[in-house]
Amino acid sequence: MKSFGRFVVIALLVFALLQLARPRIPAKPVTAEIQASPQVRQILRNDCYSCHSDERRLAWFDQIVPGYWLVRHDILTARQHLNFSTLGSQPPAVQRATLFEAVNMIQLGAMPLPSFTKLHPDARVTTEDLATLKARLAPWTPFPNPPPSQPVPAIALDSVKLEFNNLSFDPSFETWKPISTTDRGDNNTFRFILGNDIAVKAAQSGNITPWPDGSRFAKIAWQQTFSADGLMHPGNFVQVELMVKDAARYKQTEGWGWGRWRSLNLAPYGKNAAFVSECTSCHLPVRGNDYVYTLPMTQAIVARDEAANNKAAALPSTLPWQPLTWNAITMYVDPSRHTTATLYGNQPAIQALHVPGPTATQPPAYPAGAVLALVTWSQRDDPHWFGARIPDAPQSVEFVQISPPGRTTTYRRFAGPALTEASTSNSDQRIQFIVGLPPASLP
Repeated sequence: MKSFGRFVVIALLVFALLQLARPRIPAKPVTAEIQASPQVRQILRNDCYSCHSDERRLAWFDQIVPGYWLVRHDILTARQHLNFSTLGSQPPAVQRATLFEAVNMIQLGAMPLPSFTKLHPDARVTTEDLATLKARLAPWTPFPNPPPSQPVPAIALDSVKLEFNNLSFDPSFETWKPISTTDRGDNNTFRFILGNDIAVKAAQSGNITPWPDGSRFAKIAWQQTFSADGLMHPGNFVQVELMVKDAARYKQTEGWGWGRWRSLNLAPYGKNAAFVSECTSCHLPVRGNDYVYTLPMTQAIVARDEAANNKAAALPSTLPWQPLTWNAITMYVDPSRHTTATLYGNQPAIQALHVPGPTATQPPAYPAGAVLALVTWSQRDDPHWFGARIPDAPQSVEFVQISPPGRTTTYRRFAGPALTEASTSNSDQRIQFIVGLPPASLP
């Protein structure tokens, strides 16, 4: 008993001494609080500010070492990623984008940290509060067209600078095949998600959880612009992002190399190598899908829910061509019908894109033998990103086959639930429309 009593005394002494090892958690006055409505700010203050602000809010049990050390680490890490006390100094677009990311973290269960809410149940965001945040963000409200793009000096793709984590730009991305598209209402952009051969084969076979080493993705973004036809088309080029899978080389960044190059001069996004923490923390909610947000359009069955988009890939084998295996030329959205369409081209059609002459207002001259396929889908909300929509059920597939001079260019349309061939009385107008769609601009 004496030994046990001595042990208790020593343990209490050690515990008391540990309480002196309390590195500071800085607390500072608000310098630029996020610009938001009082209702949104109150929700954030109640549920997020304990970690994501310069305020110091600790429960009594948070003050006790060693728990204090864990809480301090969580708070300092959270502030580094997102600090609502200083976010107001950023441009409105950055603040809005940050709020969208926060909402996605909440709805996917990544934030608040489950380990934090076990001891701090008041930090849980209620269903009502989440609905309020979504309603206030209103991603599908009308927006003005972006200003005309300014001239940017041309840059050779093989001379683009490395990202700050030493990831090199891959000039071959323009030849990769599309695996999905996204209509982003949160920032009014369109996105092509392209994959290299390894990624495309993995998607076709369902081998995507995890994706195999060597998989590469390119996510290309354009500003949306309204045109006189009532459709939204790709406008100014915004950026291209790369994800490169190499589990050994990129072990410290979840098995992926990350990079982003902005504007037509393809300037690296990062200011230093630490930018990668933005990428990994943003993709954390989809770690079950190997950190990939995109649901590839594939007919392969994947065991995990919402890892693949089978419905959008359901094109019948009886079609004269299978356009989802081709390269993409452009896309658009019809906001009145809630549909999205992508224009694909066979090899002769794609080769015509690289002939000097086509511009944003001048479509290419497709040669004889070129085949264009316009696939139109209904849209559904992206389950991984609030404010985005992705293709859902196919509505129609239209083919235009360019004939040699002196012969009639052919048009065929497949529509309805089974995508069966349908007659049309406006084939000439459809040919003119499809052939006249300008390719989305690339560097």
